[in-house]
Amino acid sequence: MQTLRARWVLPVARPPIESGWIQIAEGRVAALGSGTPPGAATDLGDVAILPGLVNAHTHLELSWLAGRVPPAGSMPAWIRAMLAVRRDHADDDTVRAAADVAVRDALATGTVLFGDISNTLAAVASVATHGADAIIFHELVGFRVEDAEPVVSAAWQRTSGQRTPGVVFSVVAHAPYSVSPALFRAIAHQRREAPLSVHLGESPEEIEFLQTGGGPFRQLLGDLGAWNSTWTPPRCGPVEYLRRVGYLQPGLLAVHAGHLTDDELTTLASAGAVVVACPRSNVWVGAGAPDASRFYRAGVPVALGTDSLASVDTLNLFDELVALRRAAPGIAPARLIESATLVGARALGRARDFGSIAPGKRASLVAVNVPADARDVEEYLVSGVPADRVHRLEIA
Repeated sequence: MQTLRARWVLPVARPPIESGWIQIAEGRVAALGSGTPPGAATDLGDVAILPGLVNAHTHLELSWLAGRVPPAGSMPAWIRAMLAVRRDHADDDTVRAAADVAVRDALATGTVLFGDISNTLAAVASVATHGADAIIFHELVGFRVEDAEPVVSAAWQRTSGQRTPGVVFSVVAHAPYSVSPALFRAIAHQRREAPLSVHLGESPEEIEFLQTGGGPFRQLLGDLGAWNSTWTPPRCGPVEYLRRVGYLQPGLLAVHAGHLTDDELTTLASAGAVVVACPRSNVWVGAGAPDASRFYRAGVPVALGTDSLASVDTLNLFDELVALRRAAPGIAPARLIESATLVGARALGRARDFGSIAPGKRASLVAVNVPADARDVEEYLVSGVPADRVHRLEIA
């Protein structure tokens, strides 16, 4: 039995505990409370202990693009710039080395669980090397795919050779402007236990494309040789489009969502979906900072992601919390922290082990040094925590 004592313990599912303690047995939380702990304890001093953070949306295999794709004025312009760099593809060793560093740095700043988007499965080895836990979303792109069932079956087959402890796989679609209706339907049809994910409502150009069939995304598809001349615009919004193709399912991770209407957000909530906010990336790619307060007001669960190092400076979720605080100024800090922990764990199907400090859960804990004069610990945690104040706790 190991007992840790700290100035603050943040269980997340209940209010912060001042002068709190946690008992740990065999790597799991046995008990927690306030005041004098039972038996001997290790006093960590002026720190807040909280559950490890959950990055519900990132692209680890794009980590080698760090610093190579500048901010853009629009989402299609950013995609063009990113693809231009990606075509000059780094070798496998470079991709793997960058992913290794990205996983290591994210773990060091408090992340314990990843929702990683992967087109090539190149970063699975990096996750395994560091013993990290993850849902790997093997993402498919193909606007011209018509015979889709074999394509999806082949994707599932690729994941079967990648089994590693702590990692679960899902085959998912990229976005409405890059995936054919047939491919959406086949992915949904072959869904297994893990959730689906999709980039949704990320930019006004996406909305224009679905409504009219034109605009910058139509031009981009044509320039890439990916346009399907038989495709007919649905003349509806992104959420309704997913419903029509059978992809709007319980547990769906709707990533970004900054350009969805209030009614669409309410529909996502009713469908049992989750919004994954990535506010720093939205600004970088030219889609604009989301009004994330609308997500919370709509009643849809809100998880937090960083997206990739191609569109953010760090994979540090404390940095993302600062951006979320700006994007949702009227939302209580406790709910923002919940987005970075418990909601993310639930969204990835891993809340049995992660997301809060409670008896029976894994003791995957983070300690943050807190200034002696800080009285509102939750406000402090969402206001900009320097990376050197964050420490993963070593559990005996």
